[in-house]
Amino acid sequence: MMRYLITLQAPDRKGLVEQIANVVSRHNGNWLDSEMRHIDGVFAAILQLEVPALKWDELVDALECIDGLTMTFSKTSLSAQPIKQLRYNLVAYDRPGIVLHISNKMNALGINIEKFSSQYETASHTGIALFRATMELGLTDPAQEEMIATSLYEMGDDVVLDKLGQSA
Repeated sequence: MMRYLITLQAPDRKGLVEQIANVVSRHNGNWLDSEMRHIDGVFAAILQLEVPALKWDELVDALECIDGLTMTFSKTSLSAQPIKQLRYNLVAYDRPGIVLHISNKMNALGINIEKFSSQYETASHTGIALFRATMELGLTDPAQEEMIATSLYEMGDDVVLDKLGQSA
């Protein structure tokens, strides 16, 4: 069995996930991990699959036959796991470059951003544009945890950070 990371994009419609799941199942694939979203009428997905090497080309051909679906993929392998994972919610006034600032700060601390989900919204009571993000961070040194909040709060007085949990 080989592991692959696949990204998919198509105009969103009812039954699309079922079509994809049928293709994976028919080719003896194992659906390991996924993130799927509907954004402005477009379906977007990231899937991690385990597929028998002899079935891979057939699976790719079958996925490419799904109407309107575009796909990219790469072979993956297991990587070293971080010693600790932390989850945070961050809320701040929306501004250009905010994801760049967050990623710069985490990179400077030697922390890997393993999952990142963000949304734009307006505050209901003021109409101010807000940026919300949920992120999972992979730490290689326990001392990094103490520096996360300090580093992110340096972005401005509007930053609100909540630690959601951890796993080791």
